[in-house]
Amino acid sequence: MPSDDARKTRPATSRTLIDFAQPYGEAGRLRLCFGAPSRVLAARTAAEVRPVLDAVEALAREGHWCVGYLRYEAAAAFDRAFAVHAADGPLAWFGVHDEALPWLDATDDAALAPIGWELDLARADFDVRMQAIHRAIADGKLYQLNYTAALHARFHGDAQALFMALRQAQPDGYTAFIDTGEEQVLSVSPELFFDWQDDRILTRPMKGTAPRGATQAEDEALEQRLRTVPKERAENVMIVDLIRNDLSRIAQPFSVQVPRLFHTEALPTVWQMTSDVEARVREGTTLADVFAALFPCGSITGAPKVSAMRMIRDLEPGPRGVYCGAVGVVRPGGHATFNVPIRTVTLRDGKARCGIGSGITADALADAEWEEWRHKRAFLDRAGRAATPSFDLLETLALADGELRDAPAHLARMAAAAAHFGRPWNHASVASCLDDLKARHSAGTWRVRLLLDAQGMPRAEAFAMEAPPARVRLQLATRPFDEAHGEFTRFKTTRRAHYEAFAPTQPGVFDTLLWNRDGEITECTRGNIALLLDGRWVTPPLHCGLLNGIGRANRVRDGQLAEAVVRVEDLPRVQALAFMNSLRGWLDADLDGVQK
Repeated sequence: MPSDDARKTRPATSRTLIDFAQPYGEAGRLRLCFGAPSRVLAARTAAEVRPVLDAVEALAREGHWCVGYLRYEAAAAFDRAFAVHAADGPLAWFGVHDEALPWLDATDDAALAPIGWELDLARADFDVRMQAIHRAIADGKLYQLNYTAALHARFHGDAQALFMALRQAQPDGYTAFIDTGEEQVLSVSPELFFDWQDDRILTRPMKGTAPRGATQAEDEALEQRLRTVPKERAENVMIVDLIRNDLSRIAQPFSVQVPRLFHTEALPTVWQMTSDVEARVREGTTLADVFAALFPCGSITGAPKVSAMRMIRDLEPGPRGVYCGAVGVVRPGGHATFNVPIRTVTLRDGKARCGIGSGITADALADAEWEEWRHKRAFLDRAGRAATPSFDLLETLALADGELRDAPAHLARMAAAAAHFGRPWNHASVASCLDDLKARHSAGTWRVRLLLDAQGMPRAEAFAMEAPPARVRLQLATRPFDEAHGEFTRFKTTRRAHYEAFAPTQPGVFDTLLWNRDGEITECTRGNIALLLDGRWVTPPLHCGLLNGIGRANRVRDGQLAEAVVRVEDLPRVQALAFMNSLRGWLDADLDGVQK
C-alpha cells in the first residue's frame, strides 16, 4: 500500500503552483495555487507506485485536486525490463487538495543571487559517450538514444522566486512549482506528456531543436531548416512511431492517429519541433494503465525503449530524478494532464540540479549536439537575468533642429524588442511621447533616450550633444565578449553591465572593439564597426553576435557595406576602420595594440 505521509511531511508553508497551457488550443490557462495538502501520497518502492496512482485517481473522482510527480526511476514499477538507477527520492509523490486557490504572483519581485551552474560532464567524456552510442546504433541495438547530463549549483535563495524567474524565462508551457518539504520541483517544461479526459488522450512528443535567429529572416530560416532537415525529421518520426505503439496498448482498435506532424514551436531561446499522437482509450482504462503504457515518455528514452534505457543506465552515472519523469495535475473528475519535466530544476539541501540532454541518432555530430545542449540550457541564464532588477527597452536617437534621425527604424526596432520580451507596445503612445519631446527641443542638436518600461509606458529624455570628433581611437578587448549571442546584445536595453565591463581603460580611447568566443569581431560597446579589408568595406554579420545598429543597417541596405566575418587574426590586414551608429554617424577610427 502507498504510504500516507500527511502528518509526517506536510509543512505548514508548503505550496503548489500550476500554470498549464490548454493542450487543444482553448483560451486561457489552468493557472492555480494550492495551500498545504490535506493528504500526501508517496511511493518509496516500485511496488507502491501503482497503488499511489490508483489512490490519486480515486480521490480525484471524489472531487479532490491531486498534484505531483513521478521520478524517471518509477519506470521499473511498470516493466521490470526498464533499467534504472536507484532513486534519490520518492518514486511518486502527490499532494491531495480539497480546493484550488486563485493564482498569486507574490514572489515575482524577490531578488535572487546569481547561480553558478556547472555541468558534471567534460567535453572529452561527452565525445567518448557519443562514440559508444554510435557503435550501438551501428550494431543494430538502437535507432536513437536520449543522452543527458546534469547541471549542479549551490542555492540558498527563495525557491518560489526562482520558479517565477524560470517561468518568465520559459513561458507558455506546462509549468509547476511543487514543494514537498523534502525537495522543491520547479518545472517550466514546454513538452506535454499526455492529456487524458474521458476516452480521449493526446500526447505531444518534442523532438528536434534549433537556436533562435538574430534577425527575423535568420529566425525564419532556422525554423524552416528544423522542419525540413532529414536528421531532425527522422528523430521526430522515430519517437512518434514509438509512442503510437505505446498508445496502442490502451487504445480502442484503429483509433491511434497522428493529426499533426513536424509542428514548430517558438520558445525564447530555441525552436522546438513537436508532433501530436492521439487515441480513444478502451473502457475501464485507469490512470495506472496510462502510465504503464506510456511511461517514461519515448522522447526522453530513445528507441527501442528497453534497449535505450539499458544504455542510459550504463552511460549516465546516477538517477535522473524528477527530470524526464512526469509532473502534472489530476483534476476533480479525473481529467489528467502531465508534462515531460525537461527544463526542470529540483532543489534539495541547498543544492540545485537541472538536466540537459538530446536525442542521438546515427548522423548526429558531437559538435552539433554539444551546441544544442548550450542552446537548451540558455533558459537558466535567461532566468538569472529575469530575476535581477528590472530594465527598460532603449533607443538612442539624434534630434537636430526638431527632426529625429531614423525615427521609423528606431521605433520598429523597439517594437521588435517589446515583442521579444513580452511587453505591451502602443505605437501611437510612443510616437506621441516623442512628439512632445520634439516640441520642447525644436532647435539645436540633442541626444534623445527613448525608454519603454515593463508595463509598456514610454518616456523620452533629451541631452545637449556636442559635434562628434572627426576621428576616434579604439582599443581591442583583451578577452572574448561572452554575451555576444545573448538577448541583451541582440536587443538594446538599459541592462548594459556586460558592455560596461569592457569600457575603455586608457585615456583618450573612445570605445572598445569586441570579439566573440570564436575569435570573430562583433562590434564596439556603443556602436558598430566597419573595416576596410582586401579593398572593400565590410561589417560583421549579425550571427557573430551584435546589435543590428540603425546606421549599420542603413549602410548594408544601401550597398555601402557588405557583411563578412572578420577574425582577430585578420586585424593586421585591415586598411582602415570606422565606428558608426545612428546617433554619431560615421567616425574614422584607429585601433590601438594591433601590429600591422
